[in-house]
Amino acid sequence: MKTANQDIKPITTKINSNGNIEIGGCDLVELANKYSTPLYVFDEATIRGITKSYKEAFKSYPKMNMMFASKAFMTKAICRIMEEEGFGLDLCSGGEIYTAHSAGFNMAKTLFNGNNKSFDELNMALEYGVGTISCDNFFELALLNNIAQSQNKKVRILLRITPGIECHTHEYIQTGHLDSKFGFDLTQIDEAIELIKDEYLNLNLVGLHAHIGSQIFEKQVYYDEIDVIFNEIKRIKDKFNIELHEINIGGGLGIKYTEDDKPISIYEIAETITESIEVHCKKYNIDEPVLFIEPGRSIVGTAGVTLYTAGSSKQVPNGRKYQAVDGGMSDNPRPSLYQAKYTVEIANNPNGTPNETVTIAGKHCESGDILAKDIMLPEIEEGDTICFYNTGAYGYSMSSNYNRVLKPAAVLVNNGKSDIIINRQTYEQLCESDIIPDRLSNKC
Repeated sequence: MKTANQDIKPITTKINSNGNIEIGGCDLVELANKYSTPLYVFDEATIRGITKSYKEAFKSYPKMNMMFASKAFMTKAICRIMEEEGFGLDLCSGGEIYTAHSAGFNMAKTLFNGNNKSFDELNMALEYGVGTISCDNFFELALLNNIAQSQNKKVRILLRITPGIECHTHEYIQTGHLDSKFGFDLTQIDEAIELIKDEYLNLNLVGLHAHIGSQIFEKQVYYDEIDVIFNEIKRIKDKFNIELHEINIGGGLGIKYTEDDKPISIYEIAETITESIEVHCKKYNIDEPVLFIEPGRSIVGTAGVTLYTAGSSKQVPNGRKYQAVDGGMSDNPRPSLYQAKYTVEIANNPNGTPNETVTIAGKHCESGDILAKDIMLPEIEEGDTICFYNTGAYGYSMSSNYNRVLKPAAVLVNNGKSDIIINRQTYEQLCESDIIPDRLSNKC
């Protein structure tokens, strides 16, 4: 069965009677005029539809826990939607912990993950009642145990391991291979367990956590990941007489940015994962574990688009035509970082005939500030509303104030209504943390 991660556009996308692109019952050109651009637009129906697809796909597995990988897009409104849909949160910074707590999220349904958690972050996690900590290294085990002792708490932990599996994704978003900054190498697990068992008595080891990467289009890697995890669970049981009842296999399911992308469906990975667990439970005579998965990109990626306004253009003699927009690498660094490609349309002329090859350039003082290279579009006019699809994941999350450009607003659309979920940054907010030392005061 096809799922929304296999589509380029949000599920509510259509061309309305004005001849403009409409998402969530809202005319994109009208949104651009109302809220200004650049503008992030999120379709609530697509977000909720994908969460329901995940729950439906895994409904046959009785011990299932869905965790939204909040690094993809983290706001208070998204926290509320995830809680309403029965998802927990995978958090990876103090800022994400604080956001979830501020939104009133049930912190018992959160997991704190990351390779260099600070004292302040771990202390906050315990004070706010984060449900589980995924421990990444020996330094963290010692630090967390000391904090837990000081708070007189016993902390549920997973050990994050590197399973040695490489996915066919960009090397920056591969996390499960052996040469990775994340997790315990398989040769280090025994030493970690010895410390937990004999010294770190405020840590309660309940399971293993692995993550194999992002933007994954393959089923087999999930099967292989579970094979590695179950092998370790069995080995730990035999050697230490410790039974681990929880596994977290991460997320990483890919989405369709362009027609060249061929992601698999949520139902396909669910079938592979549940079959692999069944096979390995029988093989090792182990009870079904509690299963956690952490989809992020596949939840919000397709749901989000970014709107820009077309500005200046430049035709290089015997070369490219550059069309500039009013945003760029500060609101979406992925093309510069990962050579990411996107599907682009003119929101006020979606039915126009693509008759010229253009390169969409950002406004920043940087030659590498290119959002889309050599794409076919109808002729663009100044003031047109340019729509980039599939920017819901890692656009706002990775945004910056490069060139002191303000961060855009974000709106949530549903049934013809649009609501601000992130205010557009102001120049006053941009400078509010700046301080001029007294010795630099003006001298008249």
